[in-house]
Formats: sequence, structure tokens, C-alpha cells
Amino acid sequence: MLGPPRHPCFDPSGLSRTADLRRVGIEPSRGGWRQVRTGVWLPEESAAALTPVDLHAALVHATMRTHRAGESVTFAAESAAAVLGIPRIRAWPGTVRHLVTRRGVSGSSVLRPLLGAETGAIRVHGLLVTPPARTVVDLARYGALEDAVTAADYCLRHAMCTRDDLAAELALVPRRARGRASAATAVAIADGSSMSPGESFSRVLMFRLLIPRPRLQVSFTDADGLIGDVDFWWEGAVGEFDGRTKYRIPPGASHEEAGRVLWAEKKREDRLRRQTQVARWVWANLLSPNQLLAILADKGVRPERRSTWLDRDDQSGVA
Repeated sequence: MLGPPRHPCFDPSGLSRTADLRRVGIEPSRGGWRQVRTGVWLPEESAAALTPVDLHAALVHATMRTHRAGESVTFAAESAAAVLGIPRIRAWPGTVRHLVTRRGVSGSSVLRPLLGAETGAIRVHGLLVTPPARTVVDLARYGALEDAVTAADYCLRHAMCTRDDLAAELALVPRRARGRASAATAVAIADGSSMSPGESFSRVLMFRLLIPRPRLQVSFTDADGLIGDVDFWWEGAVGEFDGRTKYRIPPGASHEEAGRVLWAEKKREDRLRRQTQVARWVWANLLSPNQLLAILADKGVRPERRSTWLDRDDQSGVA
């Protein structure tokens, strides 16, 4: 088994069981604690600071704390992703999935079985989870393409797996198995140059809308030197997803500091506009794909008659 990933993921050390808290004179239901699931709590201050991925990871860890002692469990799909710190687009579920290799295994109101082939699990903070490449393929087979591509991009970017790992995991899925086509598509369009879930989601929508496949993180320069890397590039236009971290405003920054950052971004865009068209969009535009379509069309980026995202090998894999 491999060690834990080398990037931040939820630390379960703050979780406490009801019985343990009461043993030291703490009644968590009276305040100051948040119940993660029945019988397992986090300090309210800690829970309030958690991201959505960490909240689901906390649920996974809490589920294991209440599971039958001595029984081996390998968490899978979105539950493995959360423990590994991998983000997603859709809301995190209120259930936990674990891998089973035979039919007839019953679940519970929280713990749900996912039928699949055996895999070499890795251990993260004491939990066994499917490795990143397998997790990506399972997400694609049983979930939404945007979540799978977001996961694949993240894993590639953080060197949690390679493209060869993804291809090898895909090759283990029988040709006519459920979700194989979706998994093949996710693997084909995954790109570790994508820098955020918003950029990953944008690309999935571009794929669905038949927008030509862009190049990512292309560098622009002018007479004054480096302008910077753009999120998306087509001949004659660039695209920028404006996420919350786009402007790199430090937490707690003053109005003056934030203003300097925004002014620098405006000057950067002015330099870009002297060379090419610049399309910008925000998260709300992604929730209404026709808005993204209109924003890109306004800058000359329009749908193709047929998708050119997948080469022939990719297309044979999704048939």
C-alpha cells in the first residue's frame, strides 16, 4: 500500500465520539459541537472552517468510527475522492460509498455498496480508499462527467496519477460494462494544465457545446515582457474563467491591497486585448451553458459541426 497523498486532505484527529466526550464531562448536544453523523462530533469552530470536500471526508471518517470493529472497508468513488482531497462540481452526497466485489452486500442509510473489481487500496489517515486513477474512472462510470474530469484534472495536476495510470485503469473496464464510454471520454479530455474546478467545468461544457478544443495555459508576451498565462486559447481569442482565486487577493487584504491586485489584472487584460479578443465568464455563466456559448460567440469562438476533441483512438474507446 502507498502512503498518504502529498497534498492537504482532511485530518480526522478532531473527530470525537459521543461516549468519549461524555466520559470527560462534555455533553456535545448542548452546544459548541457539530454532529457529523450519529455518535460522532467535531468542534463547531473546526467544522465551520471546513470546505465541502472536507465535510464529506469528515462524514467518511465518522462512518468508519461507527462501523463494526475489525471489518475491512475500502471507500470508493466520491467518498474516496473526498478522503484524497479531490474536489467536485456537484454537491457532495449525504451517503458514503464503499467498494464491494460480490453481489448481495447490503448497505445502510449512510453506507452504500459500489460493486466493482478488486483494486490495490491505499491508506489515508487510517482509511483504505481506491487509488486516484481508479477513483476517477469510478466517478466517470457512475457519476457526472464534470465531476470526473474535475477529479482527473486535479489528480494529474498534483501528480497523484499519470495519464498512463488513467489509461491502464480504463483498460481494466470491460468494453460493454456500464459507464465505460463516459470513463473513456473523461480520460480523453482530462488535462493537468487545468488550474481549478471552474476551468475543468468550463471545458466539459465546451466539449458538450461542440466548441473547438482550446489550448490551456498559453503564455502571452509583448514589448514590456511577459503578460501571463491565459486559461484558454483559440486562434484569435483567449478565454478566462473568473473564479474567486483568479485575482490572488490575500485573505484579510486591505481595500488598498485588493485595489492594487485588481488594477494589475486590469492592466494585464488591457495588454492582452491589444493582441487578441478576450472572453471572460464567471461561475453563474457555467450554470446556464447558453450564456457561455454567447460569451464565446461574441469573441468569434463558435461551435463546430462535429466535435474534434476526441481522436480516432479516443472515439473507438467510447463507442
